[in-house]
Order: sequence, then structure tokens, then C-alpha cells
Amino acid sequence: MKKVCIITTSLGEGGAQRFSGLLSQMLSNLGYNVKIVSTKNIIDYEFSGALFNLEEKLEGRVSIFNKTKILRAYFKKHNFNFIIDNRPRSEFFKEFLLYYYVFKAKNIISIIHSYYLKTYLPNSKCLARVLYFKNANILAVSKEIQNAVVSTYGFKNCIHIYNPIELASITAKANEEIEVEGEYILCYGRIEERVKNFTLLLQAYKISSLSNSNIKLYIIGDGKDVDFLNFKIRELELENYVIHKSYIKNPFPFVKKARFTTLTSRHEGFPLVLIESLSLGTPVVSVNCKSGPKEIIEHEHNGLLVENNSPTELANAFDTFIKNKPLYEFCKKNAVESVGQFSMDNISKAWKKLLD
Repeated sequence: MKKVCIITTSLGEGGAQRFSGLLSQMLSNLGYNVKIVSTKNIIDYEFSGALFNLEEKLEGRVSIFNKTKILRAYFKKHNFNFIIDNRPRSEFFKEFLLYYYVFKAKNIISIIHSYYLKTYLPNSKCLARVLYFKNANILAVSKEIQNAVVSTYGFKNCIHIYNPIELASITAKANEEIEVEGEYILCYGRIEERVKNFTLLLQAYKISSLSNSNIKLYIIGDGKDVDFLNFKIRELELENYVIHKSYIKNPFPFVKKARFTTLTSRHEGFPLVLIESLSLGTPVVSVNCKSGPKEIIEHEHNGLLVENNSPTELANAFDTFIKNKPLYEFCKKNAVESVGQFSMDNISKAWKKLLD
């Protein structure tokens, strides 16, 4: 049985981390011996396999020396067939130490989850080649990221496999009872203004007709910019219309009951919130950021895809889904079927082909 190690920053807080849990389940179901290394002690998402919680093992001894010593012993002991590196990797010398001294595996697969490549690759093409040409294969979570990596760095060993959804699990969780009053649209995820652009979301909601139609905006999530978000809500005088809820382990009942969900990011990778929403029959309104939305949304078929950084265009899209009921119902009808290609079964086949 082939041994696979998935390395992640945590099993909570974000889409890339949720992907780690889903990947562990897929590979376990395929018969691989799966272990997960989590560098932080945040465990919210479901996973399969044995978990090695680095933060817990360190017991407060957080020096680079201790981390390196513990990790090197772990990887030397297991001698994995594959290491799947799911972490951000922007610091060259740290990654050089890990890839050449700590990781012990026959193959390393380095995943890129964002079109903002600097989060995962060094700025210098030469340094990037030192890390990845001999020691790893690059896996992008969208075609746009794959194309950007190939054109920017010249890596011919870059492929793409989309993020999966576990439809049965999401559907079951979505049936949990919640208390909400009236209609609302929904945005959920990490509260980080630099990436998620809540300013655009709030400006668009302000100039749309949603508040006049008594349709509120729910924002679910935590992050470093919660105070900024609340400030913008007050600044735009939207306190009576915008409801912020802290991170909820199971957001899917809110997704299922939403009129539609929306995404306003400056950049993404392959946003799970869009395919999760569609899988529950909830249409989406998204900006056409790089990357992911245009590979998920077929405009006016399962959602609306609009120009990025334009509050007016986004507000018009909000209003379209409220006023044009035949179009809304058409997109809603097509939602679930449109994301069938991202099912665990289909994405599992791509991973099995890669690892075999």
C-alpha cells in the first residue's frame, strides 16, 4: 500500500485547509495509507487517516531547531511514497531546508491554491527552479493558475486538478435547522479585506435595491479584518441591513436558504464557496477575478459573472437576480447539475491517475 502524507497549515479556517481534509478522504477511499501533518492545532474539518499535530508535539518549544528536528524524524521514519504539500510557501530558505533536508519521499507534489503566485512561489525564477525542478511536481487548482505558472516560471511539470466537493455530506449538513428572518444574500469565508474585498461587496449592496426589497446581506466568517468590516458597515450606514456572524463550523444551512451567494475577491484559486453553493441549488453572483469563477460559473446558466472592482456592475447583478425571476429560477434549476464534474468521484479519478 502506497504511503501518502498531506501537509497543511491546519484543518480549519479556510478553503485550502478544507481541501486537505477532503483530499485525505478521497485518497483513503482509493486505498492509500494517508497521514496528515498539520502545523497548527486547529482541527475543525473532517479528515481521514492519521493526524500528526506539530503544534501539539512541540509542547511550546517553537524554535526552528525543534520544528526541524521533530519533522525530520517523522518523515525519515515513514519514508512516504508521496508528500502532497498544501501550505503557502513564500520563504525560499525555509522551503529549501524542508525540501532538501526534512522531507523524505519518492515524490513531492506542491499545490498552488491562489492566482497570487507569490504566496506559493519565490519571486525569483531562479530560486523557484532550485526548489521545484528536481524535487517536486507543481499542481494548480485551476487552469488559469496552471497557465500563469507555466508562462511566468517556465515549469513544464505543472498540471491542474480542480478542488472537489463531497455532495452527500454537504447536503446532509445543510438540513440542520437554523433561525433566520426574511430573505438574504450570503457571503461566507475568511474576513481578509486584501483578498476578499468586502469594501466592494458593501458598496454594491448599498447602491442596489436589495435593502429596499428588505433582502439583507449576511456575512459569515472570522479573520484579521473583522474590525474593518464592522467599520465599513457603520460608515455606509448599513447596520440595519448587514448581519455579520462569526465563523460557523457548518455554514451550509445558511447557504441553502440564501437567495444567492456572492464572491467579490481580488484574487482566488478555485473558490470552494461557489461550488458548495451551487451543489445546494443556490445560484451565485461572482466577480470575474483570477482565478476560478469563470471555470465554475456559466453566465446566466448557473449564476452571474461580472466585471471585477465595479460596484455598479455588481449591484446591477444583485438587482437582476431579484427582478428577473425567470432568469433566477433558470440558474437555480441548473445549479446542482453544473457542478457534477467536481464530485469526489470525478476528482478522485484524476488523483488516482496522477499517483499511479
